Amino acid sequence: MNHKVVISTIGKLIQLEGVFLLLPTLIGVFLHEKEFLVLAITAGASVIAGTLLIQIKPKKTQIRAKEGFVITALVWLIFSIIGAIPFYASGNIKSLTDAIFETASGFTTTGASILTDVEALPKCLLFWRSFTHWIGGMGILVFMLAFASSSADEMNIMRAESPGPSVEKMVPKVKETAIMLYAIYTVMTVILILALIIAGMPVFDSVCHAFGTAGTGGFGVRGDSIASYNTACQTIITIGMMMFGVNFSVYYLIFMKKFKDLLHSEEVITYFAIYFIASILVTIGTVNGFLHSGTYYAGFDSVGKAIHHSFFQVASVMTTTGFATKNFNLWATMPKAVMVLVMFVGACAGSTGGGIKVSRIIIYFKEVVRELQSYIHPSSVKSIRLDGKAVSKDTIRTTNVFLMAYIFIFVGSLIIICFDGFDLVTSFTAVTATINNIGPGLGMVGPTGNFADFSLLSKWVFIFDMIAGRLEIFPVLIMLSIKTWRRK
Repeated sequence: MNHKVVISTIGKLIQLEGVFLLLPTLIGVFLHEKEFLVLAITAGASVIAGTLLIQIKPKKTQIRAKEGFVITALVWLIFSIIGAIPFYASGNIKSLTDAIFETASGFTTTGASILTDVEALPKCLLFWRSFTHWIGGMGILVFMLAFASSSADEMNIMRAESPGPSVEKMVPKVKETAIMLYAIYTVMTVILILALIIAGMPVFDSVCHAFGTAGTGGFGVRGDSIASYNTACQTIITIGMMMFGVNFSVYYLIFMKKFKDLLHSEEVITYFAIYFIASILVTIGTVNGFLHSGTYYAGFDSVGKAIHHSFFQVASVMTTTGFATKNFNLWATMPKAVMVLVMFVGACAGSTGGGIKVSRIIIYFKEVVRELQSYIHPSSVKSIRLDGKAVSKDTIRTTNVFLMAYIFIFVGSLIIICFDGFDLVTSFTAVTATINNIGPGLGMVGPTGNFADFSLLSKWVFIFDMIAGRLEIFPVLIMLSIKTWRRK
């Protein structure tokens, strides 16, 4: 382990967080909110601390895979701790653990919250809370690669942070790929902000909700999430959530006018197919409730609204955004079951969404089919193909190991959480919502609930799950391994 290159790189990133904190600081100054001072001090301290760490010069600047994983995992934890300081020091969140939970939920684009009164926060902190979604959506280290990196080994960092079973460069140089990703990400965010403003949402709300949609995070600025906004705003956010759940390489193909390649994207086709099927099933479930009882489970007063809210909520859960227009806790068993299932599926690899990822689901399905065929035709040799290309054995192995690690962490987390004594639906979906970076679950942690009543131990388990889920488990496990830190 090259400790000095790890420390030096983390120093650069801590400086970067200080720069990020300047934006909510300026908003606090403009709105005459006293919390700007805490934000400013935190920003200054971050820049100074980062500058001191950068003075530790490594003899070898090479960032191998091991260093890339450790840097990634450490930075996401450090960012969450530093980003929590303004909430805790200003007194708006009384517990340090709660403040770290809220900030980790922001950076990992989970959207789970311990706040019981969101609207009580000053706007500068509401902005910072939503801005963490936008920063974490595309990736903290991807931003560094685009604007601050000079290392020749950036791909190891990008692979450690980017979601999905494999990461490929869009263009020959990693730095140019990172710039391209953030350019697409920024343009789409600006378009979303303008669309929401035109649809009638206030400017501040539009910016915050665009950050939450782009990062598929789900933090809002009102206690009822998106429910009190008009249908046009909700529809725009539905479309936005689905678009940011698509692999960003697809947008690069569109930019390069390679439209034929889009037809071979099995993941994107499957992603939208799952979304429409799940949305239709949820709609049928809510409408069926009306036909049998004369009232909709969620208070719908027309079939059109049932369709609208069903498509919104499935998009929100599948892309792991977590916005809500209705309390789906009140829905029937069938639509709630569908919602839980798509929580595990998640969005596309290479998107800002969480979950297991659609590409992995496709690979698992094709593995089952291949195994069955091998029993029927023992002499046949068939490779697994995705988007017309053969999937390497290394990718398949890593995909399978990911699922095993995912299950082990999920089960371990659930056992610990159950000691709090809450019902199984609450405990199960709380772990599901955090490890898949969704936000709301069912029961006590539903759209109108929060995570405030869990014990300190459970909240730290959730923090671990959120970071592990966002980084796809391996970087966190490698960081925690004793062997990783040995010099030889």
